[in-house]
Amino acid sequence: MKTGLSKKNMEISSSITLAITAKAKKMKEDGVDVISFGAGEPDFNTPKHIRDAAIDALDKGLTGYTAASGLPKLKEAICEKLKKENNLIYKTENVVVSNGAKHSLYNALQAICNPEDEVIVALPYWVSYTELVKLADATPILVHTKEEDGFKYTKESLEKVITENTKAIILNSPNNPTGTVYTKDELKMIADLALKNNIYIISDEIYEKLTYEGEHISIASLGDEIKKLTIVVNGMSKAYAMTGWRIGYLACEKEIAKIITNIQSHATSNPNTMAQYASIVALEEDQEPIQKMVEAFLERRNYMVKTINSIENLSCRNPEGAFYVMVNISKIIGKTFKGYKINGSMDLAEYLLDKVNVAVVPGIAFGADEYIRLSYATSLENIKEGLKRIQKAIE
Repeated sequence: MKTGLSKKNMEISSSITLAITAKAKKMKEDGVDVISFGAGEPDFNTPKHIRDAAIDALDKGLTGYTAASGLPKLKEAICEKLKKENNLIYKTENVVVSNGAKHSLYNALQAICNPEDEVIVALPYWVSYTELVKLADATPILVHTKEEDGFKYTKESLEKVITENTKAIILNSPNNPTGTVYTKDELKMIADLALKNNIYIISDEIYEKLTYEGEHISIASLGDEIKKLTIVVNGMSKAYAMTGWRIGYLACEKEIAKIITNIQSHATSNPNTMAQYASIVALEEDQEPIQKMVEAFLERRNYMVKTINSIENLSCRNPEGAFYVMVNISKIIGKTFKGYKINGSMDLAEYLLDKVNVAVVPGIAFGADEYIRLSYATSLENIKEGLKRIQKAIE
């Protein structure tokens, strides 16, 4: 009998963002006054009418299995949303509902990738992109984006890495961790390259409603040809404050959706039934609570950006979307504070947590060691106090 563990899965790294958040939570549980900028979820409760819909489903006994790819009525609501808000026409056969947008991304890569395939990922990258690509037996190819370019793909940077093995480009707009939002012209450039080289686009649009500058445009809406090559990924977590409900979805060509449905039917079966019923109400009914959340995030963003840029040796660009700020710490790398030598973002994160009880996410988690990420998915009061502590710690 052959023993041993999966070599592929042993090489998958853990999430540094979750590790930092867990350490901060443990400190809070121990009575330490920790300000955490690590959260990747809204600090609002799920709107009441959505919670009530789940309770109603429970009361009616709607607790059994659904179709593996999701409730037909939810898929209809998703199709209507994509038509109304994104100018995208899909049928329910093109839609698969999954256990969160991360699960949708996993399914998409599993459906299209083979060994030796390459998937292009922008750096800084959301921590799971590279690992999800590896889980699909493909190779992540990193494109180093520049702060002065808005942390965006450029035509030149993409052309340098496209090869005959390139299977897909992962596009995330608005972006985690940078807050970048791509313009229509920039999306057209990416679409043209994808069409020229017959490359899939996996368009992660989970933060679409959290756009403060310009407008969110789905790359799939730029024409029928690019739509055929695009897998649009979205979900309920960020816009509707439904992170724990675990409902994501994707829309794509019928043959890809069929493969994904088959994968999911064996891996997880259907997503949470009650959460699906609640998601129908979320998509179809009152959107005002979402607008109020966006207004709160905008106020917090404006305060955070202004304050960070007033702190000596720190700087950041103004993110157009999501709820994150990438703080440039390059001017303090090599300095020593209270016995802590700052050689990179992990050192700074540990110093801030240990000395001033502030949790940040080190940029090394996103492949960018000269940055730390701060989330403004926390109260303005916490933001003010946390930034005050950071300023005191490094000045």
